[in-house]
Amino acid sequence: MSIHKLEDKVAIITGGASGIGKATASLFADHGAHVVIADIQDELGQQVAASIGFKNCSYIHCDVADEEQVKAMVEWTVQNHGRLDIMFSNAGMIRATKATTNSDQNILDIDFVAFDRLFAVNVRGMAACVKHAARAMVEKKVRGSIICTASVCASSGGDQDVDYFMSKHSVLGLVRSASKQLGPYGIRVNSISPFVVATPLMCELMGREAEETEKIFEGLTKLKGVVVKEKHVADAVLFLASGDSEVVSGHDMVVDAGFLVK
Repeated sequence: MSIHKLEDKVAIITGGASGIGKATASLFADHGAHVVIADIQDELGQQVAASIGFKNCSYIHCDVADEEQVKAMVEWTVQNHGRLDIMFSNAGMIRATKATTNSDQNILDIDFVAFDRLFAVNVRGMAACVKHAARAMVEKKVRGSIICTASVCASSGGDQDVDYFMSKHSVLGLVRSASKQLGPYGIRVNSISPFVVATPLMCELMGREAEETEKIFEGLTKLKGVVVKEKHVADAVLFLASGDSEVVSGHDMVVDAGFLVK
């Protein structure tokens, strides 16, 4: 008999229409949660909700860069399901523009228009999701779990994309501070830091199929014989969302096949 680790829990997953968010939405539903997928990809989001089953999954449009949309998303969830137990703040972008010769974002010629757009999603949007999820949990006296998607880039530097690296460092600061501030309410806050995963977003950025993308990055990890996939990240998020991690808070869980090992 399978064990449902999230039985009767209500979870929001931002960026849930594809990639890591989609894989996590399906896994959460398999473990008994009702999942609210939030995204700006309406057609894909509806398709994912339908594939999981509308009994266990809903879709709502939300651009996390707009705090009012984030607030409305959380309020809709509480009104329709009575509470919010889990927030997986996963929506993000790698670059604010399509990959071009002018989008590398080297510190010497950084484009601050693109910088501001990326930070609006990756930092401001992440903070808005934590803020409004936490408010809903505090109001309903829910001992909830909030998980934010960071990256191995949050623990390293890069030759380009300085704005992306900065944004993911910011996620760790958010998680560490929010975990201290929300601990007295019994709310846990953690982050997940994956290595490169061949998500649709990453494949589009690189202009390659998933298998090609995986081969490019496979040789950079220390743990041979495996490739980090969406499923591996979703499994880690499930751990942080469930009672299995009831004493884990303020932690950044790295899922990188040993990439960051010195």
